[in-house]
Amino acid sequence: MKKIVGELKKGRVLVSDGAWGTFLQQKGLKPGECPEEWNISRPNDVFAIAKSYIDAGADMVETNSFGGNRFKLEKYGFGDRVYEFNKAAAEISRLAAGPGRFVLGSIGPSGKLLIMEEVTEDELYDAFKEQAMALEAGNVHAIMIETMTDLDEARIAVKAAKENTGCEVFCTMTFQKIIGGEFRTMMGISPSEMAETLVAAGADLIGTNCGNGMEDMIGMVQEIRNFNPAVPILVHANAGMPHYLDGVTTFPESPENMAGRVKKIIEAGANIVGGCCGTTPDHIGKIREVVNSL
Repeated sequence: MKKIVGELKKGRVLVSDGAWGTFLQQKGLKPGECPEEWNISRPNDVFAIAKSYIDAGADMVETNSFGGNRFKLEKYGFGDRVYEFNKAAAEISRLAAGPGRFVLGSIGPSGKLLIMEEVTEDELYDAFKEQAMALEAGNVHAIMIETMTDLDEARIAVKAAKENTGCEVFCTMTFQKIIGGEFRTMMGISPSEMAETLVAAGADLIGTNCGNGMEDMIGMVQEIRNFNPAVPILVHANAGMPHYLDGVTTFPESPENMAGRVKKIIEAGANIVGGCCGTTPDHIGKIREVVNSL
């Protein structure tokens, strides 16, 4: 199977996909409903989301499995269906991607806090191992561990995926700008600390996703690149910071606004650029145009 990092080492800049949650909601996902269950009950809707990003020009697409770990699925009464839901998620995105495009098996946070002793390291390892192996069975190219804020949890997830699958393992964390202009996760972790720990744990690619628009992501990428000149970096930015009005969430950055910062983020050191909350196939299409022009 062709390796994504191998393509990056050739000097390619790749384009990833955009938001999934808002698309699922537009197709009828209700509050309190399990998104991953749609891989079984509404696979055509899930396929349509993945295919829309491929059609927009993405080189890769994620899977509908962000919350597909046993702890989150147990809350919906689906704790015994981890393998089924994740394998189906991978198969759907692989079908949508077609030949020549990549699939990233999405793994989000467990929802449990190590620091509060809600879960042990061994329990986390087993949960991430279970999910990663199911995604590999569905034929993903890479395991995409994302939206992490706890460095220990991220490290355990990377280790579990690396030791139990033959997939490339990617990991991104979510940072916020604090007073003084520095970037930290909710747990106080800096981009440099992330880079040091996750590369040592075996991550093939690291980066940042969610929580910020493309402009703030530039500073995060620069910090990672200054700390580690070699590691591949992925960015999944929001379409700006969310605005809440009358119970409706909107994102301010148009496809043109977002794409206007792509050149700078590539110059800062990003190797893969895509979107997170609020981004659409139109955003990805504009990012594709900029990458092609470079």
